[in-house]
Amino acid sequence: MKPERWLLFIIIFSLALAGLATQRGELAALAMPLLVYLGVALWYAPTHSAGKASPVGSPESHPAAPQHLNSPIHGERVLNRAHIRLGQPVEMQIHLTNQGPAIEEMRLMAALPPGIQLAAGRQQAHISLEIGESAHLEATLLARRGEFQFGALSGEISETFGLFSSRFEIALPGRLSVDPEGETLRSFVLRPPQTRGFGGPVPARQGGRGTDFFLVREYQPGDSLRQINWRASSRTVQALYTNVFEQQRITDVGIILDAREQSDIHGPQGSLFEHAVRAAVSLTGPILQSGNRLGMLVYGPGMESVFPGYGKIQQRRILKALSRAGSGHNFALESLEHLPTRFFPAGSQIILISPLLPEDPPLVARLCTLGYGVMVISPNPLAFEVAPNATSIKDPALRLAQIERRIQLQRLQRAGVVVIDWDVRQPLAALFYAAVRRSTRGRR
Repeated sequence: MKPERWLLFIIIFSLALAGLATQRGELAALAMPLLVYLGVALWYAPTHSAGKASPVGSPESHPAAPQHLNSPIHGERVLNRAHIRLGQPVEMQIHLTNQGPAIEEMRLMAALPPGIQLAAGRQQAHISLEIGESAHLEATLLARRGEFQFGALSGEISETFGLFSSRFEIALPGRLSVDPEGETLRSFVLRPPQTRGFGGPVPARQGGRGTDFFLVREYQPGDSLRQINWRASSRTVQALYTNVFEQQRITDVGIILDAREQSDIHGPQGSLFEHAVRAAVSLTGPILQSGNRLGMLVYGPGMESVFPGYGKIQQRRILKALSRAGSGHNFALESLEHLPTRFFPAGSQIILISPLLPEDPPLVARLCTLGYGVMVISPNPLAFEVAPNATSIKDPALRLAQIERRIQLQRLQRAGVVVIDWDVRQPLAALFYAAVRRSTRGRR
C-alpha cells in the first residue's frame, strides 16, 4: 500500500476517534472532506488486473511470448532495421492501444538492454488514454557491437489523485544485431603450403593452365603449339621446348581470435580485444571475395567456431559470431596448447590475432612444424597502455618489456611465422600488405 494511502487512513481514523472521545462534532466533521476524497479515489480507481499484455504481431514478435488477454493495453515494438553495422542509428517506435476502460493517468517506461543507449526521443511517458485511443513512443538508439533482445515495457495505471494504482507489463519482444566495423582492405594473395583443387587467385607452384610463367620443359604430344618456346627450341636440332604456366587456385584460410581474459587489456581507449575483433572483420571480406574458403575460431571463454565455407553466407556467419564474441576466462583454455588444429585443413593458412602472452610464442611456432602457414597479427599491449605523451615512455620497466616482446617476436619470425606488431593507434592496412609481400617472397 502506498504511504499516501496509509497517511490518509490514519488522519481520518484519528479525527473520527478524537471526535468520539471528546464528543466534539467539529472534529468528526473535519474527516468528512477526507472521506469524500477517498471515496472519489475509490470510484475512479483502476480496475485493470496487472499482468503481461499480449503483443500485437510485429516483425520482431516472439512466438513464445506470454499472453494475458485481461490487460487493457496492447502494443507492438517496431525497429526500422533488425541488423545494422556498428555506429548506425536505429529508429524504434512503440505503438500502444487502450482496449479497455478509459485511463486517467498512465506512466510508461521502456527499459533498454545493456549496451544500447538513447540518442534521441524518449523511452518513458506520462499519458492518459480514452477507450480505443492510441499512443506512440519514438526513439533513436545507438548500440555497441553485439546481439540484443528487447524485453517488456512496464507501466502503471492510476487515478488522478494517485492513491490507487495497478502495475502491468507489455511483452514487446524485439531483436537487434550489430555487426563490428573494420578497415577496408583491398584484395591480397596469401601463399600457404597447399592449395585446393579449384581455380582461384593463389599461385599453386604447379604447372598447368595459368597466366604466370612457371618453367620450360620438353615438348610432349598434346601440348599446344602456341606454348612452344621457339627461342629455346632453336638452340637444339632434334628437340622442341614448351612453356609451362603456373596454376592458380583457391586456398583454405583460418582466423583464430584470441579471446582469453588474461590477454585483454582495458584502458582509457577502450578494450584491446575490440581492436582484435576489428582486425578480424577487416580480413574477412577480402579473403572471401577472392573465392577462398574461410573458417574462424574464437578461443577464450569457449571455442566458438565457424566451419570453413565460401561466399557471402559465410561472411554473414562470421560477422554474426564476431558480434557475439567477448573476452572471458576458462581454466581449461588458459594456454594456446589446446588449440584444435585439426579444425583447419592441413597445409592451410592460419591467421592468429592475439597480443601474445609470454608463454605463447613456442606454441605458435609449433603450428609451423605441423605444416601450416602461420601469420600472427599482434595488437601491441604496451603501446596500447601507454599514452603518446606520457612520461612513463622513458620508464626502464617499460623499455625492458618492449625489448622482451621484440625478442619473442623475432623468435617467431625465425621459426617461419609472419609477424605483424600492430600499434592499434595506427591503421592495419600498411603493416599487413608489407607482411604479405614478405611472406610471398619467402614462399617463392
